[in-house]
Amino acid sequence: MATAIDHLDWDDLKLFLIVVRCKSVTGAARELKVSHSTVSRRLARLEYTVGGALVERTKDGLLLTPAGLVTMRRAEEIENGVNALRSDVSNRDEIRGTVRLATMEGIATLYLSERLVELSDRYPDLDLELVTSPQSIRVARREADLFLSFFKPHGTSLDSQLIGRFKTGLFASRTYLDRNGVPSDAANLSDHRFVGYIGELVQLESVLWLEELVPAPKIVFSSNSMISQMFAASAGAGIVALPEFARSLDVGLVPVLDGLRGEREIWLSAHHDLAYLPRVRAVKQFVKELLRRDEQRLLRNAPWSL
Repeated sequence: MATAIDHLDWDDLKLFLIVVRCKSVTGAARELKVSHSTVSRRLARLEYTVGGALVERTKDGLLLTPAGLVTMRRAEEIENGVNALRSDVSNRDEIRGTVRLATMEGIATLYLSERLVELSDRYPDLDLELVTSPQSIRVARREADLFLSFFKPHGTSLDSQLIGRFKTGLFASRTYLDRNGVPSDAANLSDHRFVGYIGELVQLESVLWLEELVPAPKIVFSSNSMISQMFAASAGAGIVALPEFARSLDVGLVPVLDGLRGEREIWLSAHHDLAYLPRVRAVKQFVKELLRRDEQRLLRNAPWSL
């Protein structure tokens, strides 16, 4: 016996995905260039077909119901399958479309941004969106296509790879060191002032590189922004802990206690359903090549010194 689900319309599922991504019926209608009532009617038809409400309307926009979340995941699986089929029957080497890469503010701003120009030159039809966030991005919820992180994210639906490592260390301005002296060893650090994160606002323990190097630092300036910390230290506020990719020397900072170093891993994650898409693979490969190339360059450099 036929049921309502047997009459499921793929076009209604595509419309539903656009509603979800726009977080409103009005936004979806605008993107699809159809009326608000058309979107509402087709959404209602899909809800009748699947046998339950898919969204809840709130003052902040539409929220997915449990049935809506399941439907979204299945619809995205179909969408990915259709995209993969389209790629299979066309030119598989053609890299085009949008890829959203999410990561933390520091590595996005101080490392990736200027280097991604090379990716644009390599793939002119690729549209890369770089998203910064102080917290873990839920790739499984499609908040991003790729997530570059300092830890391995949890999730059975994720394809996560360890693609590199970076060092962390202490830096200060020459003005600060001239005024307060250069620390001779780790024990001498108790006499110094530090710049660090606001403890209660830290959402990722992997950024607590200062506390890893200095167990009880006397923090005189704190911020939830690594870039703000870097510029405060540059102005002489105190000693700051930074990753090697922060290009600290560009803002007048010099290394302190070269032998006192930390290390972090770099993981690149994608949802299983997206990992094989040509445009996603292209970005993954580029980021991995970039880190390998810079790791080799860093290995050739001499240790930090004052």
